[in-house]
Amino acid sequence: MKNNLGSTDQMIRIALAVLISTLYFTQVISPSLALVSLLVIGILIITSFFSFCPIYYLFGISTKKKQNSKTDFFQQSKSDSN
Repeated sequence: MKNNLGSTDQMIRIALAVLISTLYFTQVISPSLALVSLLVIGILIITSFFSFCPIYYLFGISTKKKQNSKTDFFQQSKSDSN
């Protein structure tokens, strides 16, 4: 399982989970919508925690920043010298 969620994506998912849970606990949303919302909250929090979204994986999407190639080169050079 390769990480495919960036930090901004994780923060947005957590913020949405907090917003939906606030609407649920203040009883702004209907009970049937509340059940669906709780499921959505669970999915958002789990995907944020693991930094992996199965839907992103299926479509080949990644919001995670890639490392700079210079950084990779220097890290490889250090490991080669040891």
